[in-house]
Amino acid sequence: MSFTSHYLRCAGRELHFTDWGAGHAETVIAWHGLARTGRDMDELAAHLAQRYRVICPDTVGRGLSQWSANPREEYCLAFYARQAAELLDQLGLERVHWVGTSMGGALGTVCAAGLREPGLEGRILSLVLNDNAPELAQPALERIKAYAGQPPAFDTMVALGDFFREVYQPFGWLSDAQWRRLTETSMRRLPDGRVTPHYDPAMVQQFIHHPGDYLIWDHYDALEIPVLCLRGAESDLVRPETVAAMRGRGPGARGLLQVVEVPGCGHAPALNVPHQLNLVSRFIDAAAVRSR
Repeated sequence: MSFTSHYLRCAGRELHFTDWGAGHAETVIAWHGLARTGRDMDELAAHLAQRYRVICPDTVGRGLSQWSANPREEYCLAFYARQAAELLDQLGLERVHWVGTSMGGALGTVCAAGLREPGLEGRILSLVLNDNAPELAQPALERIKAYAGQPPAFDTMVALGDFFREVYQPFGWLSDAQWRRLTETSMRRLPDGRVTPHYDPAMVQQFIHHPGDYLIWDHYDALEIPVLCLRGAESDLVRPETVAAMRGRGPGARGLLQVVEVPGCGHAPALNVPHQLNLVSRFIDAAAVRSR
């Protein structure tokens, strides 16, 4: 299954996204994690594109999307939600399913709740949180900030690939070809010729200027849609006690929450192997039937 590549101006910044399965009536938004790109969703998109249109954006400041000229104000969930609303509007998408890895899951929660971006209220039919929760472990956030805020540079692509294999080992099993694609779609070349991860290091200002951005229990509590939480069994970001709290409030209290622990992964499952792909597709299929 192939994709097409597109650019749209959303909230004043150019966003890049890949578009899979165009022509299907129902759509899935697949949003990547903090320092990643939409190409992380290739396997999931190809799997879902047999029945759904799948849109995989690069967040502003990541991948092929424009970097922000105002990082203090724009690298935050509220601005990302505004861009998501404009993206859906420009694509003519009234109702969608949402799969979000890490930051992409937090963004999906905020968008689905409609508290910060009312234009999205009622437009998200189901939500997959891939190793994300409305409260995240602070030591893990500090770990992510440490490597994301000062991306290293390397003389060769092989060295960059080795770095990615080490940092993203918690993703679980990836084939050599998948690691190579991850490296090639996650790099940019510096003026001196070295290669470095393809994102704006200033995006970590989110943690400085918006320190409570990922504490979003109020948004989670407002959700009245089916939610699937995939927790990496070895995750240091989503704590078991947080998942337990999720079961007793918001969609958990309404009988709308499913939790699955994914073996062999930490933060976050790569959504690239049949077991993980089928978990997501079966959930979306059931939610799609429920929403019709």
